[in-house]
Amino acid sequence: MSAAIDRPVADACEVTLVDADRVEAARGKLPTALEIDRLADWFRLLGDPTRARILYALLEAGELCVCDISATIDVVESTVSHSLRWLRAANVVTARRSGRMMFYSLDDSHVRLLLDLGREHLAHRQGPE
Repeated sequence: MSAAIDRPVADACEVTLVDADRVEAARGKLPTALEIDRLADWFRLLGDPTRARILYALLEAGELCVCDISATIDVVESTVSHSLRWLRAANVVTARRSGRMMFYSLDDSHVRLLLDLGREHLAHRQGPE
């Protein structure tokens, strides 16, 4: 059943006409509330420029120690270490110890894919900077 309501809003339909079958089909394919919360948390990690820069540095280099990450992105080591703790807790990066050095890399190809797609999406509409 569809109902029509007039309402003038710039970014909305001028008339509300709900297609119940399409709505029900879409609802059946939505992620669970828990999945949505986890996704929002994951994307919130990328909302911090330092963490995003770290991820792109690791994307390009493959593996870097904290001091190399710091030098690559021009951020002090303590800030890099703090950001890496967040990324590691979210299973976005993994760490490997070699003697007194700790090396970091992206956790898996999914992280790489999301970073590549995000950058490609931005370039698609805006062009490279």
